[in-house]
Amino acid sequence: MVQSFNSESRFRFFKNLGSAMQFDLKDLRLFLLVAQVGSLSRAAEQSHLSLAATSARIRALEEQAGMPLLVREARGVRLSPPGEAFLFHARAMLQQTRQLQAELQEYGTGLRGHLRVFANTTAVTDFLPDILSAYLMEHPNISVDLQERPNARIADDIREGRADLGIIAGEVDTHGLTSVHFSTDRLVLVTPPTPAWRAVAQLPFAQVLHERFVGMHRGSTLQTFLDGVGQQLGHTLKLRIQLASFDAMCRMVAAGVGIAVVPESGAQRYAAAAHVHQIRLLDAWAVRPRYMLVRTLDGLPAHVQALMAAVQAHHAPSA
Repeated sequence: MVQSFNSESRFRFFKNLGSAMQFDLKDLRLFLLVAQVGSLSRAAEQSHLSLAATSARIRALEEQAGMPLLVREARGVRLSPPGEAFLFHARAMLQQTRQLQAELQEYGTGLRGHLRVFANTTAVTDFLPDILSAYLMEHPNISVDLQERPNARIADDIREGRADLGIIAGEVDTHGLTSVHFSTDRLVLVTPPTPAWRAVAQLPFAQVLHERFVGMHRGSTLQTFLDGVGQQLGHTLKLRIQLASFDAMCRMVAAGVGIAVVPESGAQRYAAAAHVHQIRLLDAWAVRPRYMLVRTLDGLPAHVQALMAAVQAHHAPSA
């Protein structure tokens, strides 16, 4: 007769389980096999054990649990109610053990893997090169595929598994994803340092739509975004030249070719060398929180976690 698994029995079962958490992993695997095949004799055969040894190991598990885990019948065995609970936790324990062994192996031999990172223009051209160079030097067995993508497409790419890590800025639909905020940047206007421009500290973007612009290369996230803002305001930006870096853009602006919109972090880095003037944009879209996107943090590979930590450390406030 099998004990009923009432509330008192359940309490006693989990109390015994908690106080005897020294199960042999081989015994847990054997129990899973017995549950799967529904027979002690077949489990013994598949495990290359004698029936007596198999029965003894299962009874030892039952003694540790404090109640029968199997119902023994003429045609085989089936799980008792506490056996069902034991099976659930045994599977979880074995899965955690496998995950631990895999992660320890990664750290023991150095992180290994291929990492697909999709990011917006600012990330690709401004701060990721410095972060990735140090990351790749530290982890020589990792390769990285870095691609520039529009912010909205990055979120879709993460959802559909085309990328492991996304880096976005501004307002993006991240439904169903895990987002980790790591910094906030602002888009600013850079102009030649002429007296007329130096007299201006801030303005809305609409006031400069008649000017000639130095832009990012065609198809870049930032340029696509600014083109869209201009169209919403009823204008097409007058682009004199399109370039691949904020440094080159600032140099063109300093030479008087036109004005440009760049991230404040980039403008501050290049302003002194390029001799440009910064103007704050009053538009709400100019303030851009930046996020890392993954599908979930649960079970995230160690090499992805390591890069996320490097991005956060790079943007951490100086002490």
